[in-house]
Formats: sequence, C-alpha cells, structure tokens
Amino acid sequence: MPQFAGECCEQMDATLAQPGLVEVPQPRLRVVDVALFYGERTGGIRTYLDAKAAYAAASGAFEHHTVIPGRNERHDGSRHELRALTVAAANGYRIPLGTAHLELTLREIDPDVILVHDPYWSLGAATRVAGERGIPVVAVHHSSVEMDAKALRGPTPLYRRLFCARYRSAYRRVDAVMSVIDPRPDSGRGATLPLRFGLDPAFKPRPGIKRGDHVLYAGRLAAVKGVFDLLEAAAERDWDLQLVGSGASDDQIVSTAKRLGMRDRVSIHPFVPNPMQLAATYAAASCVVMPGRFETFGLVALEAAASGAQVVACSSAPSAPLIGELGETFTPGDPMDMARAIDRARAKRQDVAAAAHLGERFSWERAFESELADLRRLMR
Repeated sequence: MPQFAGECCEQMDATLAQPGLVEVPQPRLRVVDVALFYGERTGGIRTYLDAKAAYAAASGAFEHHTVIPGRNERHDGSRHELRALTVAAANGYRIPLGTAHLELTLREIDPDVILVHDPYWSLGAATRVAGERGIPVVAVHHSSVEMDAKALRGPTPLYRRLFCARYRSAYRRVDAVMSVIDPRPDSGRGATLPLRFGLDPAFKPRPGIKRGDHVLYAGRLAAVKGVFDLLEAAAERDWDLQLVGSGASDDQIVSTAKRLGMRDRVSIHPFVPNPMQLAATYAAASCVVMPGRFETFGLVALEAAASGAQVVACSSAPSAPLIGELGETFTPGDPMDMARAIDRARAKRQDVAAAAHLGERFSWERAFESELADLRRLMR
C-alpha cells in the first residue's frame, strides 16, 4: 500500500521529549467535514464520520461538525443536515438544492479547517468560504474515476473523461489531498496526508459463535461493488451465498441467480446497523467476500477479519495486505480465481489470536489522533 509523507505523524515530535522543553498548549481546532455521499444506512464515509464525531465528543480533542444532505434542513449541535432530494432510496443518497445553504452554514460554524469528501457539491462552496477566512481545505479522496464511471449506465469511456476532468479541476483548488491510495491517476495530484481508518471495539473474535457453511457479502448491492462477479463464482460451487445490505440491484441479483440456476442458494438480508450484531454476522460465515475491484480502501475486510472471519478480497483492495493470513486474494475481474480463493478461505481454520491482534492495531482513537496532528501541521 502506498506510503505518503503524512505517515510521519504516527509519532509525536521527538523534540517534546527533550529535557528543558515545555509543551505549549495548542488551541482547540474547529474541524468541519462536508460529505455528499453520506448514506442513511451504510457506507465507509458514514462509518468514518460517525466514528470521528463520537471521538471528538468523547475526547474533547477538537470541536467537530458534520455537514450532510438531509430530508429537511436541521442543525443539531455539531450535526448539520441541509435539505436535499432523494436520488437513491435504497441507501438514502441525496442531492442538495444548490450550495447557498452550505456556504451559509460554513460561515456560521467559522471553522479552522474544512475537509470535503466529494469533488462535486462540497468543494466549490468550501473553497469560497475558506478563501474568505484564510483557512485550508482538504479534499478527502474516497472514490475514483473508474468507480464513479462504472456506477452509471451508459458510455463508460465518456463518463471516465468527464469525471477525470472534474477531479483534476477540483483538486487544483485545495490545500491538501487526503487518501489511502495514490490519487494522481484520477486528479493529477498526489496525496499530502494519509487517510486512516479504525475499527469499532465490537469487531473482535467471539469464540462462542459457530462458524457456518455459507459465504457472506456485506455492503452496497451494486454492480460496481463486484456483486455479480461473486454470483458467477458462486455458480461454480455448491455453497449458499448470503448478501447483507441494500442497493438498487436487488431485482437484478435475483434474476441473475435464477439465470445461473442457483436462486435457492442466494438470499438477501437487510443491512445490519449494530456493530456487535455485524461482527457476529461476519464470524458466523465460512468466509466473508469483498469482491469489488475498485475499492479505495475496503473497511469490510478489516472489520470481518478482526471479528474472526476468514476473508476473501480483490488483490487491488488497499485493505487486503493489512489482514495478512486472515485473508485470501484473487485477480481483479476473475470470478473463477475468486471461487478458488473462497475455497482456500473456507478450508482454513479460524485464528482467534491473529484476529484479536488485528483489532488491537487499528483503533479510531489512534487514527483520529494522528489525523489531528496532520491537520495542525498543515495549518502552520
């Protein structure tokens, strides 16, 4: 996985430990995250922002505000929802009605730094307000040109050119880019800061949960997430496949399962919002599969492995190398290679010690402490 300059923030400045030096208290930063693609029920952006809000409230390390689209305009302490139109009912994605209310909200919050989580709605308004106040804007790179283009029906090459132009135009206007992957192919600009992820403490091995025989997918039910490649892999074997999540492809999944002659082995279940229940769901599967080839991190793989499950992930997923022996990988876009990786994962025994160690390595507290240090350095 790429290493960026911001990784140096994992340790406190060594000079603070030298005798005779006194650490000067730093002012409490007011941090705003603006996110267009904040799903009502699931998604990596939602998980990250909810964890960040909880950490800020519990630790008091910084003042945090989240600005997202909502059914109606509502300002509740540090959470700000701006009226928007629903465009994807399955996941609750919405398109806001312009940027005037966003700019007004940002001015009223008066932040020290703004993090924008999309290059579409948020970025223009954020850079205008930031320019007025002389504060930095950080573009957080969650998606990719390829993922955005593949998510739409129609001429993918045309979408790819349009999205690439948008990313490049948007990222030229920010002070820094935060990412797990190298965003240069999309934006022409490298990552200034690393985007870090953590795990809820609920994701840990629970030896009392019996491992089943079925294979599990958890996430958005969409072609771009590799669900149909997974169906093709399942058609080559005889195990049951459980899909947990929501999305616009439910009917197409059912029809594809029928066409492949495996409708009786495929079931769709609602999204599991409770982390403890989700951890148990992961652990009860023979293995958890993250089939998408366009993942820009892949938090499901990390959560499932920490819960004691064996995991199968596309070799291109940045989270795949992090889980070590708890994971098997396959070639992007190759359902047969995916089926072989699933065979290997199902044959492996659960490794409780390795799962517990993984959970200890990744915590949201550690992630946000390091991110805060990065932001302070950016503002110097």
